[in-house]
Amino acid sequence: MRHGGAVRVLCVAEKPSVCRGVTEILVGGRLPPSRPGFSNYNPVYDFQCQLRGRNCDVRFTSVSGHLMGIDFPDRFRKWTSCSPEQLFEAPVQKIVNQENNQVNLKRTLQREATTSDWLILWLDCDREGENIAFEVIEVCREVNPRLDIWRARFSAVIPREINQAINNLVRPNENEAMAVDARQEIDLRLGAAFTRFQTLLLQNRFDFEWHEDKGPLLSYGPCQFPTLGFIVERAWAIAAHVAEDFWTIKCCYVEGRQGDPGGREGDQPGLQPGRGRPAPNQAKADFNWRRGRMFDHMAATILYEMCIDAPIATVTKASGRESLKHPPVPLNTLEMQKRGSRYLRLGAEQTLQLAEELYQAGFLSYPRTETDAFPEGTDVMGMVEAQQHHERWGAYVLRMMNDGLYRPPGSGGHNDEAHPPIHPTKCASVQEMGTWPPPKQQVYELVVRHFLACCSIPAVGQSTDVEIDIAGELFSTRGLIVKQRNWLEVYRYESWGGNANLPFFEEGMTFVPSSMFLEQGRTQPPNYLGEAELLSMMDQNGIGTDATMAQHIETMTKRNYATKTEANLFKPTKLGEALLSAYVEMGMVNMWKPVLRAAMEQ
Repeated sequence: MRHGGAVRVLCVAEKPSVCRGVTEILVGGRLPPSRPGFSNYNPVYDFQCQLRGRNCDVRFTSVSGHLMGIDFPDRFRKWTSCSPEQLFEAPVQKIVNQENNQVNLKRTLQREATTSDWLILWLDCDREGENIAFEVIEVCREVNPRLDIWRARFSAVIPREINQAINNLVRPNENEAMAVDARQEIDLRLGAAFTRFQTLLLQNRFDFEWHEDKGPLLSYGPCQFPTLGFIVERAWAIAAHVAEDFWTIKCCYVEGRQGDPGGREGDQPGLQPGRGRPAPNQAKADFNWRRGRMFDHMAATILYEMCIDAPIATVTKASGRESLKHPPVPLNTLEMQKRGSRYLRLGAEQTLQLAEELYQAGFLSYPRTETDAFPEGTDVMGMVEAQQHHERWGAYVLRMMNDGLYRPPGSGGHNDEAHPPIHPTKCASVQEMGTWPPPKQQVYELVVRHFLACCSIPAVGQSTDVEIDIAGELFSTRGLIVKQRNWLEVYRYESWGGNANLPFFEEGMTFVPSSMFLEQGRTQPPNYLGEAELLSMMDQNGIGTDATMAQHIETMTKRNYATKTEANLFKPTKLGEALLSAYVEMGMVNMWKPVLRAAMEQ
């Protein structure tokens, strides 16, 4: 029922959970009763509040992601209806799918829009969200072209962000929405044309079962194939690796033990130390040969024997200095996924999904962001203080506040001008975290610890660099004593240290190494790509966005083009490798090289 003079406002969120969270904040507490929409999962909340200085009757509902899909008209959708190359010029249409829940969401929106004055869009604040916003606009304008349309921009479902958004409404950005439309159309045309081309071509040449409606398909994707390309090229590099023998001089000095000159390569070792191993706390230095490796056995042997014949080591440099290990910069989506893979052994897609659940529940800021620097004026200290009562890291937060461990976070140099870095927005107690699945707990803890670390002063150590000369050959070593762990205390995923028990050295002193010998080794091929390294390569080459990279990896493995081992390493299947090899043979290597997709994204 409309109250006298009140503005009728339709608010639309991207997900039901965000709809509930924003509604609770706007009404100042308890969630009002809901009434059903045509979709069972997307109710409508009715309440009164003041917006833009006006009394408003608000009806708040949601969609469930994209409301529309892009596809070819029916006459092009059957695989036998046209040749694959015709799909590059065939018309496309963006419509509400009549066969799933989208049509019910459309009915709800149009029912509510018919009697509304304003439409306020609470979709996620990224390009994808802007595109969904214009899908909602199109549906609502069909029944009410006079709607006054506004966009709410927020980064977390918390009172501060929501109140700031409602007091600073803006117009939606059609250019961002059109950029998504362009990408969707390119992906549809390329994907459909080359998927049909591959599948139709190979079904007549190889013995595998194929059904147009059920698959299996030999699908092509303009992000999927470059991602596969990185994995296959690494596998080819491993297969092409030819192991080579190399030699290096190993030199060790244990304080209080002088070596016995005169050993040769056949002796074990060349310079014989006293029998027995060093005591646990005995000072020891392992020196690295400046030349590193030599692949000429004769040359390495000659240099080694020169050292054995004149084994007096002269210290040419012995310097000590303070060393700092700086904390990480604030967290963006890509870095969160890489660290989730490296530290938690979680897939990139799973990490992002769990972060989105935490965002929708109000515990984290919006997790799809390229920004790794907090904007000026952000109350970072207030966000730190909010964690002071937590059972696991609250004690460290108190030290940040009282003992000078806090410092403003640094900047990684990236800013998407839409969202701040990922950070905690609410402190979840250990008891509350205990109700979540373990991976969700791990993601929340990673984000909180990373945030606290990036707001802390650097770790402090004392490093010592020593260089020695033996018969004209140079060797070096480094020792490190950590004096103040600082941010490393809360960031338990990383360590810092080195040989903290070097013998005493000063320039000009001489000694005989305790042992020296010529060690033989063999070169090793590179390892298969891990998920963190794969994400970095995709980012460097412009394949996908921070929010879609994980999806491309997931799609590639679902298509059986690559597999993921228990160690989070990717290996191509025979099918994936064969498809890429085929494009090489056809002279169409750019179909899976990253340059084509990077140009499209640009």
